[in-house]
Amino acid sequence: MSNEQEKINRWFQKHPWNHQAFFNRPHATRRHFLELVGAGVTASFLARHPAKAADLAAAGVTTKNTAQNVIFILMAGAPSHTDTFDFKMVNGVTPATFAPDTINGLSFPVGLMPKLATLTGDFAIARNVQAHAVVHSVCQTWVQIGRNPLAALGNIAPNIGSIVAAEEFPQRKPSDIFPTFLALNSAGGVNQGYLSGKYAPFKVTPATAGISNTTSATGSQTRFESRFKLLNSLDANLRTNAPNGVPMSDYNEFYIDAKELMYNPVVNQYFGYPASESTRYGGTSTGNAMLVASQVLKANLGTRFIQITSNDGWDMHTNIYTGGGSIQVKAKIIDDGLSTLIADLKANGLFDQTLIVMYGEFGRTVGPITAAGGRDHWPQQFCFFAGGGVKGGTTVGQTDAQGRDTIDYGWSQNRYVYPEDIEATIYSALGIDWTTVRHDDPLGRGFEYVPTTGPFPYMPVHELWG
Repeated sequence: MSNEQEKINRWFQKHPWNHQAFFNRPHATRRHFLELVGAGVTASFLARHPAKAADLAAAGVTTKNTAQNVIFILMAGAPSHTDTFDFKMVNGVTPATFAPDTINGLSFPVGLMPKLATLTGDFAIARNVQAHAVVHSVCQTWVQIGRNPLAALGNIAPNIGSIVAAEEFPQRKPSDIFPTFLALNSAGGVNQGYLSGKYAPFKVTPATAGISNTTSATGSQTRFESRFKLLNSLDANLRTNAPNGVPMSDYNEFYIDAKELMYNPVVNQYFGYPASESTRYGGTSTGNAMLVASQVLKANLGTRFIQITSNDGWDMHTNIYTGGGSIQVKAKIIDDGLSTLIADLKANGLFDQTLIVMYGEFGRTVGPITAAGGRDHWPQQFCFFAGGGVKGGTTVGQTDAQGRDTIDYGWSQNRYVYPEDIEATIYSALGIDWTTVRHDDPLGRGFEYVPTTGPFPYMPVHELWG
């Protein structure tokens, strides 16, 4: 362990995270217009006073600025790193069908993910990643907001995608009818925190028919327009320059954005898909989300950040190698979907413009499996990167023979990579200054895009670009 990491560990021991057994983000539910827009209103409502207009300060760092889009894939449940992207063969334990091979210096389970095995030159792996804790609810929130959810600003912190939406909003064109931040299979995902509702995730569960309720129950666009006009005559003055504050103006944003999707054939041209395309992506919920992500980016109608939650059952405490819930079954979902997503992004000329980031909330125990035939929670983990200018075939960091801990950090900071560093990496790829501080939070503390901490700064992993 490096001297720098030992110093950091001593600081963390002195200032421990006080985790709760269960984390419940404070929120207030807003009704779902068209059953599409994510729940939650701004935390300025929770704080009972409105957030002021954003006053931004930043150190003026140099960003990579190589990507226009991000696809963030959360492998909810925490996959085993040593069975997947930090592969370690355990004799007598690892199934022989995993058929590991060394490809361009990368040990990879070819039998487990044969399609991705042919694409190792297109993606990079950080094998020096550590979670701050090993509690699902806490850490799934942590990787979405890039900070401790139990800290002072954790309750109001926006999703990384909402920060991206806020940064990208000034560049939106009148033709951009799709939301900047799209969340697929992410009903329980983090929302926009204290930011305006215009930066909220647009939450959709993919379906072959696309988005439902994009026509009125009356069936007549003329009648819908008439009724919408009547609605505005009754309460537009309460929503525009709303006298009752941000929550009501947020409703106005929701109405305007949702109306853009009504009676618009373009919407389901990109949100819908034929069964044959679903099959090509593996015919799974996660595969369908990757398919929709590819189509929506191809449409180029305003979406810049897409979160996909892989709710496929990665929490493998039992029977990790056997039965219908085995890692072989789960890995096939990723292998089928992700390999096709990469191929389609390439075919559409979007791969170099789109950063794909994929990881779970932590890793799993290494070496022999437990008596229950599974692997339990462990802080060491991996993070997958592809596209967006990242140099394919790159491995950052190295773990010991079992995958228990990092033995070579492999990057400039000479320490573990934490979720905050991955957040900074996403911002840097998009050309967003990760040192930005917004002075519009309802607590008046100043909201840092990437939080600062005592002994060291969180930094982007620029080594991924070679």
